[in-house]
Amino acid sequence: MSLFIGIDSGTQSVKAVVLDLETRQVIAEARAPHTLIAGLPVGHMEQHPQEWTAAMDRAIIEASAKIDRSRVRGIGVSGQQHGFVPLDAQGRVIRPAKLWCDTSTVAECAILTKRLGGGKAVIRKAGLAFLPGFTAPKILWLRRHEPANYRKLRHVLLPHDYLNFHLTGNYFMEPGDASGTALLDVRKRTWSAAAMAAVDKNLADWLPALGDSGAIAGTLSAGRAAAYGFSTDVIVSAGGGDNMMGAIGTGNVSPGVVTASFGTSGTIYAFAKKPVVDPQGEIAAFCSSTGGWLPLLCTMNVTTVTEQMRELFGQDHAALEAAVASAPAGAGGLVLLPYLAGERTPNVPAGSGVLLGLNRKTFNSGHLARSAMEGVTLGMNYGLRRLAGLGVKAKEIRVTGGGAKSAAWRQIMADIFGVPVVAMVEDEGAALGGAIQAAWALARQSRPKAAITEFTEGVVAVNAATRCEPNRANVARYRELQGLQDELSLRLRPVFERQRKLAD
Repeated sequence: MSLFIGIDSGTQSVKAVVLDLETRQVIAEARAPHTLIAGLPVGHMEQHPQEWTAAMDRAIIEASAKIDRSRVRGIGVSGQQHGFVPLDAQGRVIRPAKLWCDTSTVAECAILTKRLGGGKAVIRKAGLAFLPGFTAPKILWLRRHEPANYRKLRHVLLPHDYLNFHLTGNYFMEPGDASGTALLDVRKRTWSAAAMAAVDKNLADWLPALGDSGAIAGTLSAGRAAAYGFSTDVIVSAGGGDNMMGAIGTGNVSPGVVTASFGTSGTIYAFAKKPVVDPQGEIAAFCSSTGGWLPLLCTMNVTTVTEQMRELFGQDHAALEAAVASAPAGAGGLVLLPYLAGERTPNVPAGSGVLLGLNRKTFNSGHLARSAMEGVTLGMNYGLRRLAGLGVKAKEIRVTGGGAKSAAWRQIMADIFGVPVVAMVEDEGAALGGAIQAAWALARQSRPKAAITEFTEGVVAVNAATRCEPNRANVARYRELQGLQDELSLRLRPVFERQRKLAD
């Protein structure tokens, strides 16, 4: 008769789901929005962490109003990866959090890479490159640009860790989300002394000790328990980054499953029993939040691009779908480089959006809308092909996020990826993953060897009605278009830096 609450705190909102472990069904959901800080310079993306906690409180209270609160046994938190939450000695937020999509740290990435002996040395010592989205360069950015704030720094947390801190009062990290800091030796699942020292010799004192991903971060504080109407015995599991929790929520907890998330950003990942380290640093060699590894590619521009295209033409989602369907596969040769916020895979932080192939035939809402969907999907396929080169090959892809709700887009995915795609019955995969992890963590208190698969089976399910098979003719067309987009991206990279200076 136990209930478990899963939380997913993303860039735009906090979602809460309630999982009934007996029926294996989600029985309640709620959502509360929060906002980005407006008016920042190009490349800077920040939020107030206090907005996340307020939104989480609202979502939990709304969801719990629909259930028997006395049955709640645990909470598991998923959060956007890589964000830097700086706290002082009293646990107070020093300044707004710099987010995963903040690309203002290019100079800091270069400094850190040089301090560790170059790109190959970084991969050898830590397992993944210093990229602008990661946490380590954000910490160095604070040191270089806001020394007064930096002098106050005593605790470094990631977004989901900060939410756990709000719930329990404990400082805690686990290897899955921690691997996205670029401060972890991902092969050993321990903090990298070399990476930490490259930022600050004191950094080791400001990072929490790493706990096991299947551990309990703590129990609800008296204040949070009273606010929610729960018992103080309610446990809070280790939690993890949104991709790690999304892996649990889509059943991606054993080799052979590939998940693609089409949300604000785009990710594709697969569980592995051993580290999968990319010598080129394009695929992130992350750890999972279930004890394994989660090689992952990330693109920074997905539904943000399609939503801006939709808003440009004043369309609702049904009209956007119709516009896309009205244009042929390949959009008449119209190619979009969708780098509205720079890009991470491939690593083009100074990139911007580019349309190639505009003419009287393609300059209309249908072709432009289709080029947006195709462009972001081709961008993700760049990384999928890199994953395949590292031995992680997809036979089917489970898709989640806003993009997965579009039938037209799912067919585009299948045609570009060249394998069947299928959506999930429960689309809030990261929130569901949080609930499942909480149930697993509680079970491990009495059964230390309990397997995560005991809790994903019967809960996680694909929606067979959404399955799309690749169209052979379209697969061939998109293969040609992929080559064109890749070449365009490569040739324009020297130009992007010059253009960005003009935009400042």
